[in-house]
Amino acid sequence: MNYFGSNIKLLRKRKKRTQNELAESLNLKRTTVNALENSISQPTVSHLQVFSKYFGIAIDTLVNVDLSQLSESQFTDLQNGFDVFIRGTNLRVIATTVDSANNDNIEFVNEKAKAGYVTSFTDPEYIGKLPVFQLPFLSKEKKYRAFTISGDSMLPIPSGSVVIGEFVQNFYNIKNGEAYIIVTREEGIVFKIVQDYISAKRALLLASLNSAFQPYELPIMELKEAWKFVCYLNTEIPEPETDIQKMMKTMNELKTEIQSIKK
Repeated sequence: MNYFGSNIKLLRKRKKRTQNELAESLNLKRTTVNALENSISQPTVSHLQVFSKYFGIAIDTLVNVDLSQLSESQFTDLQNGFDVFIRGTNLRVIATTVDSANNDNIEFVNEKAKAGYVTSFTDPEYIGKLPVFQLPFLSKEKKYRAFTISGDSMLPIPSGSVVIGEFVQNFYNIKNGEAYIIVTREEGIVFKIVQDYISAKRALLLASLNSAFQPYELPIMELKEAWKFVCYLNTEIPEPETDIQKMMKTMNELKTEIQSIKK
């Protein structure tokens, strides 16, 4: 059942905003807000995104969870960024495809498909059009997806590599220091080493293997999907490290150790 209309009406009233005030804040017409609240019209992808960002609540939750059934403590958690879909109280829904033997495929999100994936990753029709393949050494009990990465931030894994990730059902299961393919609201798809700051800051710290790129925090509400890194595929033989690269690597390791000691 779709609860979007009743949910945004409830959230608007909890904020003590009129339909006019909400419409002005979102650059919409009051008649549009009224039609959405009363389920006279269905929300577009753009509507889902702007309401999700405004209220700070995941699209999954706005559509699939009846917020009127939440207790005040649950509402407090929700408004503080601890979304029920993030916490895992409800299972995150994932669109997938299967082969003739009913085994999950590994869908391939190539460079051209990456922009569309950010807005359509829950759309079964979109996912059904992606190229698929199987890898016999991966577990049939888990869900995997493949993404092309670009840029030098994760060297020595080269740009153009295909990274394969295992679907993360509950964001609280993200483990410190491990690599993830992160699908974000604004930045698109990024491949990073992750530190879990969800409980402390309602955010993740994203770092690169390449020390030339500075770590940065990603608010948890900007996170759409997470895929734990499993392996990568590349057709090029990596070039051996030069003496200068080895020296720089050693210096960066020493710098990290010194910073750790200072802390």
